[in-house]
Amino acid sequence: MLDDGDRMALTNKEHEYVKKELGREPNSLEYGMLDIMFSEHCSYKSSRPVLRLFPNKGERVIMGPGDDAGIVELTDELALVIGMESHNHPSAIEPYGGAGTGIGGIIRDIISMGARPVALLDSLSFGHLEDPKSRYLFEHVVKGISDYGNRVGIPTVGGEVEFDENFKSNPLVNVVCIGLVPKDAIVKGIAPNIGDIFVLMGGRTGRDGIHGVTFASEELTTASEIEDRPAVQVGDPFTKKQVMEATFEALEKIDVQGLKDLGGGGLTCCISEMAAKSENGAEVEITSIPLREEGMTPYEIMLSESQERMVFVVHPEDVDRLMAIFEKYELPAAPVGKVTDTGRFVMMQNGEVISDLPCELLSDPPVIEREARKPEETHEPVEFEEVDPKEALLNLLSSQNIASKKWVYSQYDHEVQVRTVVKPGDDAAVMRVDDEKAFAVTSDCNSIHTKLDPYHGGAGSVAEAIRNVVSMGAEPICIADCLNFGNPEKPEVFWQFKECIRGMSDVAKRFNTPVVSGNVSFYNETEGVTVNPSPVVGVAGLMDLKDIKTSDFKDKGNKIVVIGKTRPELGGSEYQRAVYDVVQGKPPEVLLDEEYQSAKAVLELIRGDFGVTAVHDCSAGGLGVAISEMAISGNIGATVDLSRVPSPAGMTPSEILFSESHGRYVLTVREDAAEELLMKLKGEVPAAVVGKVGGESLIFKDAEKDVMAPELEAIEKSYYGVIEKFMA
Repeated sequence: MLDDGDRMALTNKEHEYVKKELGREPNSLEYGMLDIMFSEHCSYKSSRPVLRLFPNKGERVIMGPGDDAGIVELTDELALVIGMESHNHPSAIEPYGGAGTGIGGIIRDIISMGARPVALLDSLSFGHLEDPKSRYLFEHVVKGISDYGNRVGIPTVGGEVEFDENFKSNPLVNVVCIGLVPKDAIVKGIAPNIGDIFVLMGGRTGRDGIHGVTFASEELTTASEIEDRPAVQVGDPFTKKQVMEATFEALEKIDVQGLKDLGGGGLTCCISEMAAKSENGAEVEITSIPLREEGMTPYEIMLSESQERMVFVVHPEDVDRLMAIFEKYELPAAPVGKVTDTGRFVMMQNGEVISDLPCELLSDPPVIEREARKPEETHEPVEFEEVDPKEALLNLLSSQNIASKKWVYSQYDHEVQVRTVVKPGDDAAVMRVDDEKAFAVTSDCNSIHTKLDPYHGGAGSVAEAIRNVVSMGAEPICIADCLNFGNPEKPEVFWQFKECIRGMSDVAKRFNTPVVSGNVSFYNETEGVTVNPSPVVGVAGLMDLKDIKTSDFKDKGNKIVVIGKTRPELGGSEYQRAVYDVVQGKPPEVLLDEEYQSAKAVLELIRGDFGVTAVHDCSAGGLGVAISEMAISGNIGATVDLSRVPSPAGMTPSEILFSESHGRYVLTVREDAAEELLMKLKGEVPAAVVGKVGGESLIFKDAEKDVMAPELEAIEKSYYGVIEKFMA
């Protein structure tokens, strides 16, 4: 049936559906195009019904899910554009190129909305660094991200890294991109006018990336590194820079009717979706497409996912002026087709029809109602004895998941474009918008919590990301996500997915923070090993520049305040994982009203005159790690009385120190303002002064009894150099 390849994602039922809709057997080119568009990566056929749970409307929402990125109002003149993508499978096969083209793809998504990219963040998951292959993947993914972002001139300002045995063969590489665009200059990925011309611009079309989306919609095997390498695209950041600048000049000078980048699915996906969104059709002459290689077949051309390509839709009278702009930037470009009123995507070769498919069939495949089944509990809980809290804290700080990630972010240029106000290493990055306004942005995930309880793990990932932007002084305004799961055909995996979305949705609704963009990455499995469910959450928040609060301890004598209640919630904690090498139990629950009230209170304190000098959210590693990080970054010690921490009676010092209960923040305030601050919080949220800043040690007491008093030097020694030791 297929003379150009036999890799098919279509199920038998979908084969029959296609033949019934067409009234005939598709030819090999048509099968290839349908195969792309019916793949999980392009169609979202398993996830679409579940994703409807997300709130996607709000006062600030200009454009929600459905285009290349989401758009929200930032100021009276400007909008913020946000998108997130995964490049997991390609990065597992070819880490440098896979990560680089992931960056390239999300940048194009932002550009295609008419926005100039101003910030990148990455969320990465790998096996432990003791494993040579994990070190190799980690090193080359980071280098791929660094080289691409640095060369294009977009700052990489934040992110996170998780290390776990589970990701050894299947790393996760998720990337967030933020752009800014004048509200009157937003462009959509549409083809609205009959007779308009499709102009393809950018890199020439080659044989790289063929079957990329079907490759991303199936499990990996040990043979994938050899067999699937041709499915990994080849990035070119220097061409990307030219493409970006040419695009902005075209948008400024030409009346562009529609614009879309060529990512997953290549020309097939791009043009069919643009036409379908306007209920129109498209006719494309395949011999007009600029090629990089000789002898390419129509099948290869339409399935290619070669990078750095964009499609413009313009009026016929604007084509010559548009082509002149592209010629100035020395970019290959050509008019390749036109918008029709037929509702069909027709491919021509030297004037002869070689493919004729309904745009709607390509762009809107039928969904699959997957079975969801809660997995059975199979593991007996492990009993373990409590260790010395000082030993536990130092172990935590030197664990790969908690220790400094400076080795990663020091490779990124995070100051290019001179917008970056708060750099990597804090709760969130802060980017200047104008002389008064800024936005904060972060990405977060807790795969262990989600593995143990998908509802609260998903909810907690959103809650933590919101706490991070709130800690900087920003009000969360939108969410983007990248949902990384195993094979959705397995009922237990699909149950995880549904429960996770339910939890994420509940938190998003409580905070009135719409989900405006996202990505689903299924089939993250390698020979039976399923990755931990990993909902990566990006949150952007709006703020005044004057309200920025960083997490470092500032001045001797400042009082330390804990907001929110600490409960005995050590299940799935970093304490268990780092100290005992155990993952078990029930993770912390997200109590929606408490989470909301804590965030609201912290924002009011930051914006009011309450003497707040530092804010840090409390998450992985609990209070012990949060306070240690504040001391390390401020290079000053503190004394903390654990008996004053708002918590139920009977909790042990280790439970208070290392519990990962949600809804908590650590603040420092001027000594003379502490009483007024507590009066403000009285009756709103649990809060207490638990200690004060000063000294060269971090002293934790339990009432009058010292629990531990490590010197700041010992804490810093544990925290720094962990990753560097492996990567030297």
